[in-house]
Amino acid sequence: MINMDFVKSKLATVKKFSAAFVKWVVIAVGVGIIGGVVGSLFHLAVNFATDFRLEHPWTLYLLPLAGLFIVFSYRACKVDEETGTNLIISSVRSNIKVPAVVAPLIFLATVLTHLTGGSAGREGAALQLGGSIGAKVGGILHLDEKDSSLVIMCGMSAVFAALFGTPLTATFFAMEVISVGVIYYVGLVPCIASSLIAYKISLLAGLAPTKFSIAKSIPDLSLVSAVQVAALAALCAVISILLCMTMEYTHSRFKMHIPNTYIRIAAGGAAVILLTLLVGTRDYNGSGVDVIVRAVEGGESRPEAFLLKIIFTAVTINTGFKGGEIVPTFFIGATFGCTVAPLLGLSPSFGAAIGLVALFCGVVNCPVASILLSFELFGGGGLILFAVACGVSYMLSGYYGLYSSQKIMYSKTKPEYININAK
Repeated sequence: MINMDFVKSKLATVKKFSAAFVKWVVIAVGVGIIGGVVGSLFHLAVNFATDFRLEHPWTLYLLPLAGLFIVFSYRACKVDEETGTNLIISSVRSNIKVPAVVAPLIFLATVLTHLTGGSAGREGAALQLGGSIGAKVGGILHLDEKDSSLVIMCGMSAVFAALFGTPLTATFFAMEVISVGVIYYVGLVPCIASSLIAYKISLLAGLAPTKFSIAKSIPDLSLVSAVQVAALAALCAVISILLCMTMEYTHSRFKMHIPNTYIRIAAGGAAVILLTLLVGTRDYNGSGVDVIVRAVEGGESRPEAFLLKIIFTAVTINTGFKGGEIVPTFFIGATFGCTVAPLLGLSPSFGAAIGLVALFCGVVNCPVASILLSFELFGGGGLILFAVACGVSYMLSGYYGLYSSQKIMYSKTKPEYININAK
C-alpha cells in the first residue's frame, strides 16, 4: 500500500528544490546580463585607456593629478578611500552593506589609474563592480542576508568572467576566495549561470577571452617533470609570501608616514614616475599584459622584472590608486617562472605558465580556481603538472594572502579548524 504522506513529503521536497533552482537561475541570469554589460564596458574602457597611454607617453606625468581626482571623487561621494575588495569579501560572510556608488567609483578610478600608468590590474575593480551590482540587485529584490550574500557572489563571478573570459575560474574563485578551506557549493548553479551569461555578452562585444599557446613547451608527465614543477612551485610560494608581506608592509608604512590621503597618493604618483624614468622602460606601468605574453609565449623575460613589478605595484596600490593586484601577480609569476625555469630543466615558456598559476594560487589561496585557470588559459595539456604546482604553492605559501578579510578556515597541514584572517 502506498504511503501517501511519504509521497507528499517527497513531492514537497522536489517542489522546494525546483522552486529554488528556478529562482536562482532567473536571478543569476539577470545579474549575469548586468555584470556582462558592465564588465564588457569596463574591459573596453581599460583597453582604450591602455592604448591611449601607449600612444601618448606624456600621460604618465598626469598620474599624481589622477590620484588627487580619485581621492576627491571618493570623498565627494562620501565613500572611504580604503573601500575595496576586502569589503566585498566581508559582505558575503556578514551583513555589511556595499554602497551602490562603489561601482561607478571603482570603474572611473581604475580607468584613470591605467590611463596614467599606475601599476595595477583589473580584478579588484571586477570584484568590486560585481559585488556592488549584486548588492544592489539583492536590495531591489528585498532578499534576506543569506540570499544577498549569494547574489553578491553571482555579481563577482559575472564581472570576473566578462573581464578575463574565464567563466569556470570566475565561478570557483567567487565560491572559494571568501573562506579558505570552504567552498560555497550553494553558489555553483547561480555563479556558473551568471558567469556564462556575462562571458557570452563579452564575446558578443568582441572581447576575445584570454588564451595562451604553450602546447609545444609542455613536457611529458613523468616523475622528473613533476619534481621540476614542484620545485618551481615551491619557489613561487616564497615569492607569494614576499609579495603579500611587501603589500602589507608598504600599506601600513605609507599610511603611517604620510597620513594625509591627498599628499600620499600624489607622492605615490610621483614615485611611480621617478621609478619609470630610473628603469628606462614603460614595461611596469599599467597591467603589463604584453610582458606576460612575451614571457609565456616567447619565453623572454628580464631577470629583475618580477622584483620591479612588486615595487611598482606596492607603490601604486598602497598609496591609493585603484585596480587590483591579480594581473600584476600574473606578471610577477610569469616573469619569475620564465627566469628560473631553465635552471630547473624546464622551458622558459612553460615555466612562465607554471609561475603565473602557482603565484596566483599562493596569493589568493584558491587551488581549485587556480587549476581551472590553468585549463582556461593554457588548455588541457599538462593539467596534472599545473595541479601539482597549485598544490605545492597552496601548501607552502602559508597563511598569507592579498585579502586581509579572507578567512583561513582550515589548516593547510592537517584537517583542523583554525579560522584566522589571512596575513
